[in-house]
Order: sequence, then structure tokens, then C-alpha cells
Amino acid sequence: MRPLAAALLTLLTLAGCTAASDPDADRPATAREFPRAWRSVSALGGKEAASEDQRDNLGEAEVVMDLARIGEGTTVADIGAGEGYYTVRLAERVGAKGRVLAEDIDPGAIKRLGERVVRERLDNVSIKTGTPDDPRLPDNSFDRIFLVHMYHEVGEPYAFLWRLRPALRPGGQVIVVDADRPTDQHGMPPELLFCEFQAVGFRLVEFVRKPELKGYYAQFEASGDRPDPAAIKPCNTAKGKTGT
Repeated sequence: MRPLAAALLTLLTLAGCTAASDPDADRPATAREFPRAWRSVSALGGKEAASEDQRDNLGEAEVVMDLARIGEGTTVADIGAGEGYYTVRLAERVGAKGRVLAEDIDPGAIKRLGERVVRERLDNVSIKTGTPDDPRLPDNSFDRIFLVHMYHEVGEPYAFLWRLRPALRPGGQVIVVDADRPTDQHGMPPELLFCEFQAVGFRLVEFVRKPELKGYYAQFEASGDRPDPAAIKPCNTAKGKTGT
């Protein structure tokens, strides 16, 4: 065997041994203290498929904001803000006394959203870049945190929700809008959603299905102490059963 070929074979063998010895090698280092989510994940960006006019014609944002009781002075984090469909409508609803933090992990989306915020003079909106397993929200800051048509794209839900929870103010709530279909088809079965939130110390407050949303609305609040990462029991089926 030629020396170069032998060296390549050795490298490939070592890489294979490393992957075999570390079952979490494919996960972000910052998430490995949390259990793995044994479910598929949708590709980023599916929520932008419908135009803003189409969504407004259905009354989507109005329905969600009414259900979430968004009003003058409310402080909201819009996670996975994308092109800003909810961000701009939340900004109008909360008014000058409220605040909206728009967060995304896509640099292109962040850039376009920033340009839109400047163009539309949304002085009550700020923008932040998060990571796949950490929205990087300031503690004790939000009355509502929106996860609209994006939770099925979260590959590390236990780390993500665990790090999101301290950002809620007392009485604050997390709002999820999603479709009842498999997680690799831009949806989240409700039973699995309930299970993942419960595993990190949230309780379901409200759940309704709405045709305007082409799916469902779920509202959660923190309940009890936030568990230690090692104590979290992952959900291992689409029906939301937990296991080790």
C-alpha cells in the first residue's frame, strides 16, 4: 500500500473509532449535558412558504395575538423571527410602551429583518442572533415568548427550552403555533410537544385548534423548579411517552 493511501486509511479508521466511542459526536458540545431528542427535525425556513398577504387574509397574526392577550406595553420575544411577519405586527400591537425582541439563527434573515426594522421605523424592536440550542434571551425580561411555526426546527429542544425558561417574567408564558403532522414535515404532534415542555418544567395552560393557523395554538407557563439537565427524561415516541 502506498504511504499516502495508508495514512488516509489510518485517519478514516481513527475517525470511525472516535464516532463509535462518542455517541454524541454529532451534537453541539453545548447541548451534550442534555438528553438527545429522539425525533426528526425539519429543515429551516418552511414557515415562510405562505406570503404575508395570505397569512393576513386568514387573520393569523390577529388570532394568535388575541389568544396570547398581547396589548399595549407587553414585552415579547419573537424566536425564529425570519422575515419579520410577527415582529412587525407585534411591534404595532405593543406600542411605544412595549418591546419586541426578534431573534433568529440565520444571518441572512437577521440582515433582512434589520433592514426592514429600519425601513419601517420600528423603534420598539431590537434584534438578536441566537444559536440552535440557546435563544440567548436576557433573564426575567418577557411577558410572552413566541415560537411560531419553528419549534419543529429545534434539534435540541431540552437545552433550548431549559435556557429559554429564565427569560420569562413572573406569570410569563410561551406561545407555540404549529401544525399537527410529523416533525420532518414542518409539524409537531401535540402529544410530543406537551411531553417535551413538561420534561423541562412547563405546564400547558391553553390548547386550541384554529383554521386560521392551519394548525394549533398552545400556551405554556413555568411550573415548579427548573430540572437539572441530567434529570430530564426525554420523550421517545410521537405520542409523548418519556424514557431514559
